[in-house]
Order: sequence, then structure tokens, then C-alpha cells
Amino acid sequence: MANDHVVVVTTTDSEEAARGLAAAAVEARLGACAQIVGPITSVYRWEGAVETEREWRVEVKTAADRADALVALLTEKHTYDVPEVVVTPVTGGNDDYLSWLVAETR
Repeated sequence: MANDHVVVVTTTDSEEAARGLAAAAVEARLGACAQIVGPITSVYRWEGAVETEREWRVEVKTAADRADALVALLTEKHTYDVPEVVVTPVTGGNDDYLSWLVAETR
């Protein structure tokens, strides 16, 4: 099952927006589940200035073959001009959970 699963992460500016992105991913069966973490503090450079903002992170667990569609959905529904959307492979874990993850994205 190695490399068959990924975690897709994005950040957004409110808990409400994070809940909307998480729900959209799960409702579309592009993610089996999502966790919302926050608030967090993000420091980044935007348009030449260093910014510090409060954000919420959304972590979506999915099957690797659903990642591209999930990235597209999150990007489309996001309010940011250039949203962070990062895909990280899962290299191991509970086999029963990973099987459930794939089943929930079908």
C-alpha cells in the first residue's frame, strides 16, 4: 500500500472557510476525512512584504489517485489568489485505516 495514500494540506483565513473546504472535499468523495487545525500563525512574503497572519490548516487524507482532483477542488473553492495546496505521500500506517480511506473516496 506504499504511496497509495496522501495528505493534502491547505491553509485559509477563518475557521468557517476551513470547514467549508473540508466539507467540500469529503462530500465530493475526494477526501475520506479532514482535520482542521488552528488557529495557527503563518509568516510569509507576499507582494514584497513579510506578512504575519492567523490562519487555519486543513489536512485532507485521500487516495493518491484522487489527489489531482482534490487539489483542483480546493484551488477552485479557495478565497486566496494563490492558495497553498501541498500533497504529501503517506509511506505507512494502519492497514485497516488506509483501506477505509480508499473505500471512502470511491
